[in-house]
Amino acid sequence: MRTYRWCLPAAAVLLLTGCGGGAEGGSAEDRATALTKEQVGEVLPDDEAMAGWKESARPIAVEMDALYRREACPMKGNAGCENSRFFGVSTFHDKDDAVQVNFLIIAYVGEQAAREAYDVLWDGRYAKRAGEKAKPLGLGPVGDERDARLGSFSYKGALGAVTQVRVGTTLLWTEAISAGEGGGVDGDSVRDLAAVLAERSRQAQNGDAPSAVLGG
Repeated sequence: MRTYRWCLPAAAVLLLTGCGGGAEGGSAEDRATALTKEQVGEVLPDDEAMAGWKESARPIAVEMDALYRREACPMKGNAGCENSRFFGVSTFHDKDDAVQVNFLIIAYVGEQAAREAYDVLWDGRYAKRAGEKAKPLGLGPVGDERDARLGSFSYKGALGAVTQVRVGTTLLWTEAISAGEGGGVDGDSVRDLAAVLAERSRQAQNGDAPSAVLGG
């Protein structure tokens, strides 16, 4: 088993261990609905949605309390977590243990709250998590807003990527890190992972059971 150097935010680790513009690619029927905690857990990909990957921890959702606000939104005053309701995470390794993927979600009380948090969290935290040498990556028509960065995460050449997507009332992140040089993290795989999470959130907000799967 390879050792991964890119760790989940402390809040996500605690969670997993049980401690305390208009939409593109959607339809005219798409709705921006505040999700319940149960729905947040369903949005996160599980082993059925990630064929060929190994689930490191089952999807878990919790209420966004002071602890998780400090970690998910570590800027002054926990900026970006205003009017957030729930936080969730699931994590996977690929079949060769060469890539680790973390999925994260923050669910807000409404679309305006998620929209206002978008730039605050991307500029203040998540854009930096792929490393200083990472470059912008185009995701295509995913969600209502989207950003991504891909690049060398360490001096050994391990590649890392971070995507942030807003779908209605949710902000979604996909973080991928290779265990060695290259290691299967590339633009196409990152786009596919981000698209699965975004589509599952869209489905939940439309009142459907999330069913999007990788490669589906």
